[in-house]
Amino acid sequence: MPDNALTRAKREQQTRTRSKPGLFQRGKLDLTFLFLVLILLATGLVMLFSASAPYASTYYNNSYHFITRQLVFAVAGVIAMLFISKINYHILKNLRWIFAGVTAALLCAVLVMPEAVPGFKRWIAIGSFTFQPSEIAKFTLTLLLAYFISRYQHRMGEWKFILELFLIIGVTCGLVILEKHLSATILIFAIGIALLFAGGMKIKWMVGIGGVGIGGFVIAVLTGLISYGSDRITYWLDPWADPQGLGYQTIQSLLAIGSGGLMGQGLGESNQKYLWVPEPQNDFIFSIVCEELGLIGALLIVVAFALLVWRGFVIAMRSADKFGALLVIGITFHVGLQTVLNMLVVTNTIPNTGISLPFFSYGGSALLMLLAEMGVILSVSRRCNMEKV
Repeated sequence: MPDNALTRAKREQQTRTRSKPGLFQRGKLDLTFLFLVLILLATGLVMLFSASAPYASTYYNNSYHFITRQLVFAVAGVIAMLFISKINYHILKNLRWIFAGVTAALLCAVLVMPEAVPGFKRWIAIGSFTFQPSEIAKFTLTLLLAYFISRYQHRMGEWKFILELFLIIGVTCGLVILEKHLSATILIFAIGIALLFAGGMKIKWMVGIGGVGIGGFVIAVLTGLISYGSDRITYWLDPWADPQGLGYQTIQSLLAIGSGGLMGQGLGESNQKYLWVPEPQNDFIFSIVCEELGLIGALLIVVAFALLVWRGFVIAMRSADKFGALLVIGITFHVGLQTVLNMLVVTNTIPNTGISLPFFSYGGSALLMLLAEMGVILSVSRRCNMEKV
């Protein structure tokens, strides 16, 4: 057989091999995205230790209480991320109903379990381990919409199909709002709308559905249907109306940010973390970041998040198929929006919704889930690079 025929036959064999939906894939992962994830993770761990040490020493008699737990989940998360990045993400299509069933069961179970925090049913506790089913719900919604939109792309111009997809979004949001988890509800709704738009839904339909959702939420808050949100709006407009109560956390956060100035007080030198900002290792950790690292340090972190989002969308655009692109868009949009909302809350630009900062806020299960999602994005990047070989 001539050399050119042998070469052509070899290429055809390689193409057939690459097209097989095997469990593992060999393509190179996106090193830029991986580097950005590791930089944010490392920075988040350093800032978590700095922010949490005084609180942990006071209430747990151990300055390392939070950081040691977070480190365990961080190591497990990185291992999971790298392992998932090797798995063919198309396998997720076959697991979609398992994810849906488990997520629905957990969202219902949390409503009947004892309250880990008085007044809120967000956490499921298994011994000392707690997790929020809403974290899984964000990914499950992304998976379901990515599958249905990519599978039935030709139906994206049909009202009936759009309503079917919106029903999935509505049921998920409904279960989460029953937990009194406002921030997760907003995120899930926004992720759904973003994926519908990326999938080709007409803009006028998106505006209409988005308007109905936002309008319904505003009416629910103003009429008291969601009563736990009304006080937050009141003390967002004027936190000094109750400086020792509901406005206290916001006031202390603003004082921390203001005292940071341009260059910051220095790493570990925050004053507000000494029991002024309540539980500084959680939702308001960015205020301690601003106090210690100043405006310059805070902007560098913002730039790192922006680059992560940019790189995520680059991977989505280079994806070998619609399903992979939508998965990456949903996950990337989730991380970007959650970051923006957290920073807006900490600076009192929007009402406090109890939303965490990805990679920074304390929460082992949330960090593990986040890194697993980063693994999915890296898996899509591997597939894309494999197709180019």
